[in-house]
Amino acid sequence: MKVFRKLFLLTLSTAIGLTSCAQQSEKPFYKEIQAFKAADKQNKPPKDAIVFVGSSSFAMWTDVQKYFPEYKIINRGFGGSGLKDAIEYEDDIIAPYHPKQVVIYSGENDIAANVTAKDVLRRFTTLFNMIRRDLPGANIVYISIKPSPSRRKFMPVMVSANAMIKKFLAAHKNTTFVDVYSKMLDASGNPRGELFRQDSLHMKRAGYEIWKEQLMPVLMK
Repeated sequence: MKVFRKLFLLTLSTAIGLTSCAQQSEKPFYKEIQAFKAADKQNKPPKDAIVFVGSSSFAMWTDVQKYFPEYKIINRGFGGSGLKDAIEYEDDIIAPYHPKQVVIYSGENDIAANVTAKDVLRRFTTLFNMIRRDLPGANIVYISIKPSPSRRKFMPVMVSANAMIKKFLAAHKNTTFVDVYSKMLDASGNPRGELFRQDSLHMKRAGYEIWKEQLMPVLMK
């Protein structure tokens, strides 16, 4: 009877473990995060670096290190992600690196999913507080939500969210709000289409050059 009980408990424990692993692997962006971890095992990340975390605008900036050759950059952007995903994986892709600076581009996909500006601020505040908890001395930079032509209808929400986050950061030390939104508009206040790829969402090199220009003065060596 005791043997049967032990076998039963072992089988149950194994089943629970397998279920837990399956649930983990079904989480959004789980594979992308595991790929980051695998890359870290192959090439040890630099210490005292700057972590870029956010959506496809960072994920597709594959040569970001070339834009900032004098800085140590760890790019942890994963395409399609929003602030809630950055929150979910903060202890996987931000905190473990102990960076001196965290640069965030996230919130655009949240808005595209019909989230309000107040919700974007709430999510950003949650992420901010998590970073402050784990990395109290790290400088935090937020890049404003960009005016993607394909998401023109969301521009009023983008403007509101950017303003709210800028105001929030102004009340906290060791932070910077970087405005790229206004730099990517033409004289009439419309998104500059020439900065974007054919999908009118992701940027060409010209767009990243604007980001470089705005980011360079605030990055920490």
